[in-house]
Amino acid sequence: MTESTEKPSLLMFWGCFIALITTAFAFITRAFMINNASMWPRDFGLDKVQAQELFGAGIWPFAVSIILFSLVIDKIGYRVAMLFSFVCYAVYAALALLAYSTVKAEGLTGEGLLAAQARGLFLLKTGSIILGLGNGTVEAFINPVVATMFSRNKTQWLNILHAGWPGGLVLGGLITLGLGSAATDDWRLLIYIIAIPAIVYLVILIRLEFPVSERVSSGATYRDMLAEFGVVGAAIASFLVFREIGNVFDWPAALVWGLIIVSVVAYGAYCRSLGRPMMIFLCLIMMPLATTELGTDGAITGIMEEPMKASGFDPLWVLIYTSAIMMVLRFFAGPVVRCLTPLGLLASCAALAIVGLYWLSLAQTFVVIFAAATLYGVAKTYFWPTMLGVVAEQFPKGGAVTLNAIAGIGMLTVGIIGGPLIGAMQEDSARVAMKEKMPGVYEQIQKESTYFLGDYTAVDDEKLGMLEAEQAEQAGDVVRSAKQGALAKVTIFPAIMLVCYLLMILYFRSQGGYSAVHLAAVGDPTHPSFGEGPGIDRDVTADEAIADGIVGPNE
Repeated sequence: MTESTEKPSLLMFWGCFIALITTAFAFITRAFMINNASMWPRDFGLDKVQAQELFGAGIWPFAVSIILFSLVIDKIGYRVAMLFSFVCYAVYAALALLAYSTVKAEGLTGEGLLAAQARGLFLLKTGSIILGLGNGTVEAFINPVVATMFSRNKTQWLNILHAGWPGGLVLGGLITLGLGSAATDDWRLLIYIIAIPAIVYLVILIRLEFPVSERVSSGATYRDMLAEFGVVGAAIASFLVFREIGNVFDWPAALVWGLIIVSVVAYGAYCRSLGRPMMIFLCLIMMPLATTELGTDGAITGIMEEPMKASGFDPLWVLIYTSAIMMVLRFFAGPVVRCLTPLGLLASCAALAIVGLYWLSLAQTFVVIFAAATLYGVAKTYFWPTMLGVVAEQFPKGGAVTLNAIAGIGMLTVGIIGGPLIGAMQEDSARVAMKEKMPGVYEQIQKESTYFLGDYTAVDDEKLGMLEAEQAEQAGDVVRSAKQGALAKVTIFPAIMLVCYLLMILYFRSQGGYSAVHLAAVGDPTHPSFGEGPGIDRDVTADEAIADGIVGPNE
């Protein structure tokens, strides 16, 4: 069911849209329960490190599953992937509710309570990993489905599809805040609300016929798909996937590198291609892009805490406001894309992000903060889905692999490199400010540490608390205020993106201008095989496609 042969199913599109809302609901409710001291930290006895480990258990599987599912989704079919995602939500809910019952049993005290908290935490962490797999699977099937249905207008419709993420964050956040103390008293309510969009998308999609992907209908083989990404792309993805899994499960470095080498060699031996140079270039651009958007979003509440509180507002409103901007503008991406072209839009957004982030690093009043946040919100609106649109338009033979692998690379980059790097930038800003405003004090409160990119110094909260009360308060104020300045350093990421997009614009101009690549279906007069032998100038039937191994039985 491609756009060229049959009108796209808007019902299927909205089913995919609601599936993405489900992932946003799951994300924001977990974040709320983990960061609210009266909920999961209290019930399971979590310190801040344990809480963040639990939060991460629902994040890394998302990125891993979107990459791994892209390798097999054409074989197993979109319907199987959709059902798998729903089952993951159901299992997560069951384990979370069981964890609630475990720690809320009557008469728990002392050792019995500690044992119950340990059992409950295990159930919750296991459920979170399964939830992350489900979230990644949702994106693994909705991206290629929408790109196939709207094969002549991919960037516009992928932008509209991805309005579901910020929309889900805003709606889920408002519902969560609206429940107020009721959710604090019984956090099962937040588990139940995930079921609403999950059941809706299951009911919508279960009875629809999923389309055969553009790659499959054109006759491009599985090897053709892998070759677009190539061994270089596989090396980038494998490094990030196994690096993250190894870090989570504390695997030895030798095992991690062994798995990376084996997977890359196996991939290369099968596809026999280094990959398309522009595809590799886009994968590299996705790293600063994801850091600019997701990395900054993850840190923005803490970074803007001081100026927002001084203005009398919760810093969470900066994230809610920019998410609302994204939700609205993505619905109207079509005219913007047609006016600027996808690469022109990306370059414009990179330039806006530079201005918006730098302005945010200086903003102190409510009006100025939200004026700067408006620029930043508009900028990040189109980054992610437009990049997916460019990949889908330029590498249709890459199918699910190129489309989903680049998204997975972006997610993993934020967790492994981007997020920690923004944290290191904040610590560096604090170091500079402390040495300037309180000479000699920083050396008393610093600690040496290391992360993926090397060594760094940070403020040790324990040492900070050992200072005299007045000095400790002053130092704390300097550190918190200084971290806002780190946003000026974050502008390096959109600056890199801007240069890269301008280079791509110049390249396409030398080739006659940017245009999407379309694959003709087998049997179409424009298909290369048309008329080249008996049976070749016709559409491949479903049974023949399954027999050839190019499509799964559920598509």
